[in-house]
Amino acid sequence: MSVLQKIALVIVIIGAVNWGLIGFFGFDLVAAMFGGQGAIVSRVIYAIVGLAGLYSISLFTTEGAMERSPQTQYNN
Repeated sequence: MSVLQKIALVIVIIGAVNWGLIGFFGFDLVAAMFGGQGAIVSRVIYAIVGLAGLYSISLFTTEGAMERSPQTQYNN
């Protein structure tokens, strides 16, 4: 896994934790830390999390993911 993939994964996890807090407790940690959902910094963070999520979709199609696939283990 490349450094960029690891960074994207960490950002996606942070976003998932924030969504979990919103879902379970109605508390938006990013908004609370950076001045509300409409604040520029919050919007930038939301955008970065979204981009990291979109980038992480590519992890399903990487060569390493195919190597670990149960269907390809027995084809060697």
